[in-house]
Parts: sequence; C-alpha cells; structure tokens
Amino acid sequence: MQAIYDYIVVGAGSAGCAVAARLAQDKQTSVLLLEAGPADKNIWIHIPIGYGKTMFNPQLNWQFKSEPEPFLNNRQIYQPRGRTLGGSSSINGLVYIRGQSQDFDKWEALGNEGWSWRDVLPYFKRSEGNERGESALHGGSGPLSVSNIRGKHELVEAFIGAANEIDVPRTTDFNGAVQEGAGYFQLTTRNGLRCSAAKAYLRSGLTGDNLEVQTDAHAMAVLFDGNKRAIGVRYRQGGQVKEARVNHEVILSSGALQTPQLLMLSGVGDAVALRDKGIKVVHDLPAVGKNLQDHLQSRLIYKCTKPITTNDDLRSWWGQARIGLRWIFRKAGPVAAGIQLGGMFARTSNEVNTPDVQFHFGTISADMTAGKPHDFSGFTMSVCNLRPTSRGELSLHSADPFAGPKATFNYLSTEHDEKTMIAGVRMARRIARSRSLSPYVADEYRPGFDIDSDDEVLDFIREYATTIFHPVGTCRMGPDEASVVDTRLRVRGVRGLRVADASIMPLLLSGNTNAGAIVIGEKAADLIKQDRGQENGRHISLTTMNSELTGELQ
Repeated sequence: MQAIYDYIVVGAGSAGCAVAARLAQDKQTSVLLLEAGPADKNIWIHIPIGYGKTMFNPQLNWQFKSEPEPFLNNRQIYQPRGRTLGGSSSINGLVYIRGQSQDFDKWEALGNEGWSWRDVLPYFKRSEGNERGESALHGGSGPLSVSNIRGKHELVEAFIGAANEIDVPRTTDFNGAVQEGAGYFQLTTRNGLRCSAAKAYLRSGLTGDNLEVQTDAHAMAVLFDGNKRAIGVRYRQGGQVKEARVNHEVILSSGALQTPQLLMLSGVGDAVALRDKGIKVVHDLPAVGKNLQDHLQSRLIYKCTKPITTNDDLRSWWGQARIGLRWIFRKAGPVAAGIQLGGMFARTSNEVNTPDVQFHFGTISADMTAGKPHDFSGFTMSVCNLRPTSRGELSLHSADPFAGPKATFNYLSTEHDEKTMIAGVRMARRIARSRSLSPYVADEYRPGFDIDSDDEVLDFIREYATTIFHPVGTCRMGPDEASVVDTRLRVRGVRGLRVADASIMPLLLSGNTNAGAIVIGEKAADLIKQDRGQENGRHISLTTMNSELTGELQ
C-alpha cells in the first residue's frame, strides 16, 4: 500500500528544510521530506573547519563536474553540492550574506511581484536568530543561528586596514543598510558548531510527528496523472523502488543543478531534447535548465612573512592542539570559524552604484579550495564578480536518474565579466601592496607579481579561476510564459508542482546564496498555505501569516 501525504518535498537542503518545516507547523498537515543522501551524523559536518573534510567526501558530496568550459581553457570545473540532510548548508563555508536590497528590487522590476526587498526582508528576519538580537534589519529569534567570529586575527586586521587605504570603509555588518565595506563575516554557527538548515529547521522544535524525513531516498521522477497534475514521487531507497502519493502538492527543492534535472526526467522540459533521450513528454517547457548562473572566483595566494597563518597551526601537533583548545574552551579560532574569516564588498569603479566584487580573505592557503594546506605560511584573497552576465545551460546526459546533470556554465564568456574579474585582481594587488598588508607579504605565490598586463591577468584567470559554489537560475521565476515558474513558484503547464530553491532566482544575488535559498523556502511555505486556504474558501494574507509565525518563534 502506497503512503499518502499532503505534501512531498524533494531535497532536504537549505530551502527544502525550511519549506517542509514551515508546512508541518500545521499539525493537521502531513509532510514527507525526501533526501537522497544520508543523515548528517558525520562529525566533520558540524565542526566548521570540517569544510575541508566534506569538500571531497563522496558520501556527503555529489562531486559534480561541469562540461569543459570553453572560456576557461576547456577545464571541467568541480561542482560540490551537499548530499546529506541540510544539503549544501551542511558543507558550505558558513558565511551569512543576504545580497543587496537592489538585487530583490531588480527581481520585482522583471515582473516578479511580491519579491522586492520590502517583501523578502520579513522572511530574512523570520529565519534569522542573530546573536546580536532583533533590529530593524535583523531577526533575533529565528531558527537559523547567526554568530560573530570570536576574537580578531592579525592578518585580517591588516586586510581591513588595507581596504581602508583604498577607500573601502570598515563595517561590522555586511547585511546592514549598506553592504559596501571590509570586516569580519558573520557565520551560521551556534556555540562553535555549524548551524545547517537541517539543524535550524528539523531539530528546533518547529515540527512534530507530522513531518516524516526519509534519508537515502533518491528521487527518480515526479508522477503525473493524465491531466498533468503531480500525484506523487518515485524514488529509490535501500535498493528498492518506491512511490509516495500526494494529496495537494509536490515541491522540488533539490537545488539549481538537480531540480531541473528531475523536472526533465519527469517529462517537463524541452520536448525535442526529452524525446531524444527517450523520455515521455508531459509538458513542453524549453526554459527548464536555461539561465544557469554562478559566481566565478579568482584566488590570489600569498606567502606570509610571519608564522601566524592556519597553515602554521595545522603543520605541527602543538599548533593543532592549540587551535583545538581554543575551540573547546572559547569556541574561537579556526576550528570554530572555518577558513573564511574576513571579507570585503567593493566597487571596481565609480561607474557602478553598489559593490560588484566580493572578497573572501582566508588565513590559509592551498592549491585548490579546501585542499591540503601549503607547507609555507600562507594566506588567500579570493575575488569574485558579484553580477556576472555570462549564462550557461543544464541538460541531461541520459535518462538515467542516477547519472549527474550535464552543466555548461560559460563562465567568463562576456566582456563585462572579463573586465570585472581583471579589475578585481588589480584591487587585490593594491591591497597586497598597501602599507597595512605589505609587511606580511613575502611573495605572491599565485599568480606572481610578474603577471601584470591585462592579457596576462586574464590568462591567469582563465587557467585558475573556479566556482565559489553559488549556482542559480535554472528554473527561472518570471511573469512570462518563457519562465519555468510563476511568481508563486508554480511550475508552468502542470498542476500541483512547485519549485522552492535557488534555481528559481532570475538573477544571481550579490553574495553568498545560502541565506537567500532559505528565504525562498520560507516564502514558498506561505504561498502554498495561502493558495490552499483560498482553495478552501479562506483568505489568508502573507502579512498575517508572517506576523503569526514570527510570533510563534518568540
């Protein structure tokens, strides 16, 4: 006998945990949350510095690769995605950034009514439990813990001082009224441990027995009836193929790489391409998989004149013991903060009104992100273009639901992106040569100070740049028929099916995307409840729902 639920959520990532938990706050509603990966029991998920351990762990990470990228010397770019409860929020760099208010106002300007900054701010506040407390822009009692980095680091202080020298002010809040500035990040941690979406939403007392979470449950297809209504999900668990049925809706929250893949496998996508793979077409929706966007980062690595880096801490047993003790007794240091301590949002020219590059400053260095630390004292400045104009596409390798998606990002395919990245590297060089930071610079390990012309810098970027892990946009939200979902996140052309994750973003946010994905899950739950209430003859406003749920968490 098949199990029947009111709602099925596919993917227990940043958005999926939020939407499932919020739906299940109605104790009369049954919700099934399916996660392809295992439960989040691995200790390295929860210790912030464990980022380096989960980055290449196939049990916790899908370890996708892009197709050869034509503008990055045909390199395949590694695409880590979370494969456990919490999704990528369980393996990411923990940085809490919302983006700029203008990002969401641009969404609305594209015709996405209800998604302006004014509309989404209540959801950011509702989700956030900032240790600094409640304010006009921050939530203090939400399930997602947001914490300050404990203590200061000599190198980060020098970096911030260097930023001041190039007229970037010091800031204590990248999520305040103005994003521009340099300072310490706030992190999604709680008492020195990671606060993933799973910990925030599935273990915070928001839900009861009416939320059923199944792990190691790999979704194979959404099931439709003859009227194009989603009626359930087929999935594999423990070597068995199972089906779960739904009374109301299926919500896809598998992320920007796997949600469009699942739609295509289910017969929703470009009809010609689907038939070519032998997939029965349910609805011809060519936009599925288009509009792929991501942040590209270029990492500049420096040898340090003093043995004060995390490389030095990790190189000796005494250093490891010291940082371990700092974590145990003070919940401070690299174990508690991971690898990204400081950051900067800046404008590469006076022609842009808001920051167009983001820096991540780490007191550690390695040939690749989260790789083995160098055997010298080193630190890293990573610069990324916040609003790339390059667009990629995701499609299927085959009709096999256990094969990875086929993604080409087309990184660095526009002149705008080339110029912004070159300008960002040059800004990093100015910081490295500043009065504040230059005393700590023994040498530029990569690319090397001899790489200086625009052509040489661009060659360096093409050879070494990589993702900073923020894919979005492949199920674009929009008011037009060419979009995948409407402004209420309903998949066009079918019934009873929504998407709630970063794939619906029409434009990439100016910063890390985890907080934004969680907000999409939060808002999706309210949209679903409101639409369900209207079906039952009850009018429920989003404003009222937001006020009620905020009150429940206080």
